Amino acid sequence: MHPIIDIAAKLNLKPDNLMLFGEHMAKLRLSVLPEKGTQPKGKIVLVSAINPTRMGEGKTTVSIGLAQGLAYIGQQVALALREPSLGPIFGIKGGGTGGGRCQLEPSTRINMHFTGDMHAVGAAHNLLTALLDNAVHFRSGLDLEHRQVFWRRVLDMNDRSLRQAVIGLGGQLNGVPRETGFDITAASEVMAILCLVEDLADLKARLGRILVGFDRSGNPVTAQSLQATGAMAALLHDAILPNLVQTTEGVPAFVHGGPFGNIAHGCNSVIATKAAATCADWVITEAGFGFDLGAEKFFDLKCRSSGLWPNTVVLVVTARALRVHGGGDPSRPGGIKEIERGLPHLEHHVESVRSFGFEPVIAINRFVGDTDAELSAIEQYCTGLGLNSALFTGFADGGAGAEALAHAVIAATARPQPPVRYLYDLNDSPEDKIAAVARTIYGASEVEFSRAARKDLERIRALGYDRLPVCIAKTHLSLSSDPAKVGHPEAFPLPVESVRIAAGAGYLLVMTGDIVTMPGLPHDPAAHRIDLSDDGDIMGV
Repeated sequence: MHPIIDIAAKLNLKPDNLMLFGEHMAKLRLSVLPEKGTQPKGKIVLVSAINPTRMGEGKTTVSIGLAQGLAYIGQQVALALREPSLGPIFGIKGGGTGGGRCQLEPSTRINMHFTGDMHAVGAAHNLLTALLDNAVHFRSGLDLEHRQVFWRRVLDMNDRSLRQAVIGLGGQLNGVPRETGFDITAASEVMAILCLVEDLADLKARLGRILVGFDRSGNPVTAQSLQATGAMAALLHDAILPNLVQTTEGVPAFVHGGPFGNIAHGCNSVIATKAAATCADWVITEAGFGFDLGAEKFFDLKCRSSGLWPNTVVLVVTARALRVHGGGDPSRPGGIKEIERGLPHLEHHVESVRSFGFEPVIAINRFVGDTDAELSAIEQYCTGLGLNSALFTGFADGGAGAEALAHAVIAATARPQPPVRYLYDLNDSPEDKIAAVARTIYGASEVEFSRAARKDLERIRALGYDRLPVCIAKTHLSLSSDPAKVGHPEAFPLPVESVRIAAGAGYLLVMTGDIVTMPGLPHDPAAHRIDLSDDGDIMGV
């Protein structure tokens, strides 16, 4: 690794522009951040993917590799990526900083506690919860109805036992007993706010709008009415500043914010993306999970809120995922028929990209064991769709393995930038907004609202929140809400179980299927293979 001061110099940033966290990590100081409303100079490339398997298809690895590929051919480039959550690190993924020769560095520190942003978000969220329960305990003038409190606590760890809990037990001094639970920190509305704000004033305004429950008259209770805004903002004083690190090959990387892609909006911070695009000619960013989740939210939420708009879209595809979507076993390569049956799934995502006005560049991420016949079948299919594709071998070869992809991206951005196009208008009803996403991006035939969801929508209209955009929480493993329905399901309904108001983040959170906001650990969690050596080195991440 190079000293972070040298990495910053590649972006014309000076040492006094940085708040250093040791030799290899830094934050940009507030004075360096672009002003709200600034339109940056750099071209933005959005990296997304088809629906992944449970192991992931290397979207972060491809993003890092593409940035290294552009640098390899002499371009000035920076990354803008999300921070990892401890939940997946100790759960299935075992890490969130790429892989092979396409990693963020220092990877173990980024994967673990990094610069403390995730902890600051958790502290700010839980401070609001403590102030809320304190107001209930002392029967404050807000006249809070404890049965109408829906603001929960958060923890940056997969812990299914905390999904539902009863608090306030043990007598009068320990608060008022009520049902509640925990979400994972990456699903916190505070995290969503952090990733959508553009300055401190915006941060405080959004924090103040957080809706935590209702009083006995049915009136909204917010963080501002609980006098929590100032203290929460103080806890986020450093967390709002984007982090600067580097890749395996010394490409600057802004790694900031980490909302989950399936239960939140799945994009890194607006501040980090704008900072990267202000400093570099090219910015590579990604959105969580497949195009149906993170990328749709990138356009309809992040871009709508910030005024950003990408120059091109890269869609990551793997033979392994296509085998799954073709009804096969991802661990057994060689079945061309399985690949062919899975290709309509890829085409569906291509059409989703086109719905926003883009012709995607297809990155075929090669895994060990993939056969030439499988990869050739994918390439020929893409050619038949009129798309440029490039084989990506960055995991093994670093930037050199992304050279073809880098040239394909440059060629794609030579075309005129597509005009801004969202899936729906904010004046549409919440039902129509949800239906627009469900039909256009998922391929659903209809939307089925539960009785609880309809009551939620009635309250949303009565309170005047019906003009907010929608953030749909859905499984990442399928286009539908059922993770078992792989491939290209058709004529399926999208069941909406509830609709929550995220007034601070500025969207309606739509819960579908059996989605949970606190994941659980798998049967054999990655934590079993993580250790600390006698020399003090972290192993197994």
